[in-house]
Amino acid sequence: MEDTHSHHLGLFFDEDWNRHDSEQSFGHDIEASWLLMETALVLGDKDIVDNALVHTRNIAEAALQGRCVDGSMVYERYGNGHYCNDKHWWVQAECVIGQIYLYRFHGIENAAMMAVQTWDYIKRNIVDYDGGEWFWSRNADGSVNRTDDKAGFWKCPYHNSRMCLEVYSILGEM
Repeated sequence: MEDTHSHHLGLFFDEDWNRHDSEQSFGHDIEASWLLMETALVLGDKDIVDNALVHTRNIAEAALQGRCVDGSMVYERYGNGHYCNDKHWWVQAECVIGQIYLYRFHGIENAAMMAVQTWDYIKRNIVDYDGGEWFWSRNADGSVNRTDDKAGFWKCPYHNSRMCLEVYSILGEM
């Protein structure tokens, strides 16, 4: 559910849809922005697409509040205003796709270069060229997170593979 003021999505709700958190998850926001746009396009209804264009741009631009000058995106901002400055693998992958969508469907010219910059960050900091796959994250201090899984219940090549397939598809259409 989109906050009509900030355009960030809520994470936790009760059974009556009352929000129970104040965090802003930049990765979930940028991921939802392109998934909602893709859904509208698949449905093919002009009114739905027009409505999605407004909301998905707002959500994606709100997500970019978590984007750093090096092209990476931090994990989230807590209700007290503090950031979790870790750079999770899946957030970077979703950031690439979200920025490609901002370029392709919202006409934001610099978003394509932003996506390339995020991809460059991934190649330099997230891909494990020695052990294969992608690291879970970079810690806030820039060090590699070697504590969390390289593969496991929450860590699989889903986000990174989907990023590659989605970018390939979008670029093929252009």
